[in-house]
Amino acid sequence: MSALRPILKRFASRPIAVRLAVSSVFWSFAILLVAGLILLTLYRDNTERAFDQRLLVYANTLASNLVAPGDPDRDLGPIGDPRFELPLSGWYWQVARPNAKPNEIRSSKSLFGGQVPSLAMSGDNRFGQIRRGYGKAPDERELRIIERDIDLGEDGRYIIRVAGPADEIDVGVRDFLFALTITFALLGLALGFSTLMQIRFGLRPLAKLRSALGAIRRGEAERIVGEYPRDISPLASELNLLLDTNREILERARTQVGNLAHALKTPLSIIMNEAENAPDEVAARVREQATLMRDQVNYYLDRARAAALAGTLGTLTDVEPVIGGLARTFAKIYRDKDLEVELAIPPDLRFRGEKQDLEEMAGNLIDNAAKWATRKVEITSEIIREDDDRPRFRLLIDDDGPGLPEAARAEVLKRGRRLDETKPGSGLGLSIVSDLAALYRGSLRLEAAPLGGLRAVLELPGDRG
Repeated sequence: MSALRPILKRFASRPIAVRLAVSSVFWSFAILLVAGLILLTLYRDNTERAFDQRLLVYANTLASNLVAPGDPDRDLGPIGDPRFELPLSGWYWQVARPNAKPNEIRSSKSLFGGQVPSLAMSGDNRFGQIRRGYGKAPDERELRIIERDIDLGEDGRYIIRVAGPADEIDVGVRDFLFALTITFALLGLALGFSTLMQIRFGLRPLAKLRSALGAIRRGEAERIVGEYPRDISPLASELNLLLDTNREILERARTQVGNLAHALKTPLSIIMNEAENAPDEVAARVREQATLMRDQVNYYLDRARAAALAGTLGTLTDVEPVIGGLARTFAKIYRDKDLEVELAIPPDLRFRGEKQDLEEMAGNLIDNAAKWATRKVEITSEIIREDDDRPRFRLLIDDDGPGLPEAARAEVLKRGRRLDETKPGSGLGLSIVSDLAALYRGSLRLEAAPLGGLRAVLELPGDRG
């Protein structure tokens, strides 16, 4: 059993269809093999029995000639088969008294002076049996032998042995084995094909359910629809209930986040407005801390909203219109640089998430690139096919600015860190992008750009429609 554990573990993660197919093929092969061995054994027994009947007919003929009136030691003559007259033909008979000398043994001409081996065990004194077995001929051929004892009363006892070539039995068995192998091979192929059809038909509802879930994940449907068998229908109903519950929870989370945002922003705005009218040092400190509180509140509220939206199934956003709009916007914002923004996004590329989250992530990265670029920003994308069940895409944003040392790239992704205080910003942009990407099981990393500046590599779930 311990030897089977690695094999069982290897198949534990295999698809159900593969497991059923392998199991069916294994047991079908085992059953056919056992059945073939049984049939082959029965056929060989029947072939030997039929061959023994032929030999026994010859032995009975010799016994009849032996008990006929006259001298028992006379010549018994031919017994009706010319093969007994051909030297070393493989067909032999021999008649002799127990413990007879070689010159007292009568035999067929085919023995050519040889002897048929005895089947009686040494020391076996039982008489009157019919014994069957195999032995070697004078020319070392395998023989099938019938040995019969005859008691003639006052004339004494005789042992009759008749033998035939065993290769006739072997040839018959080999022919049967060949036919049996061909038949069972065709039967196995038919069973395998029918099993695959049964598996495909039986698992079709599961494939349909998987397709329905894929449609929900791709944003093409909101619920699982269609008829399913009684054993799968409860699963589809539970999944629909789970989807409905998930939407309700997310909707409540959005409402609560919005309410919290309004509840906190209004008092903070009042505090900041009041502090604006107070010129003393305490008021300046209040304004500074209130501004920090507002930034932190906005940051964590955005994270809470994004976390809720990231769990929404079936939300798809076209990437090219969002990135194109952002590129045009920032080209106008930084028009004093005569900034050139090149865009190469496939029109059918889609992001599996909310539009505002993509705008938040891409907007921060494009803004950062435009802020530091000298003249040019390039935005491209590429599809990642490492996992077809969870396809992703990369958004590459390059600039021709001064770049960033490798040691400092990880530092700027930390919340609130700014390496250059002369540029406007709170230091939360890249941190927000990194956190949002992580919520979608994506990532953000910084590399050296081919243009000479910094490259932002944003990986997100998505695919080409």
